[in-house]
Amino acid sequence: VQLVESGGGLVQPGGSLRLSCAPSSRPFGTNTMRWYRQAPGKQRDLVASITKGGETNYADSVKGRFTISRDNAENTVYLQMNTLKPEDTAVYYCNAELKVTMFRSYVDYWGKGTLVTVSS
Repeated sequence: VQLVESGGGLVQPGGSLRLSCAPSSRPFGTNTMRWYRQAPGKQRDLVASITKGGETNYADSVKGRFTISRDNAENTVYLQMNTLKPEDTAVYYCNAELKVTMFRSYVDYWGKGTLVTVSS
């Protein structure tokens, strides 16, 4: 099972993008799903998280601008990014706790990342 992100790209300041992430094959279960980002030369930071029940949490830097959501039926997580700023430029990584079979425990999986560039 792999996590596959999509939706990155180049956008002007003030613009919007929507990222998506889904497993490459259907897992037995999906727990908390998260988005992280890593800017050049910086550490990877948590952007937002969402539990299976829909409880969300955001980094202060994106509150009011980004919205995380999920489709439990499709095991997909989304990140709607509005009012983008140049400092939002980073590689965005999807992370999810997946249970690939009923006999396995939940394990952390990561996507390969999708680049978001905010520039005029």
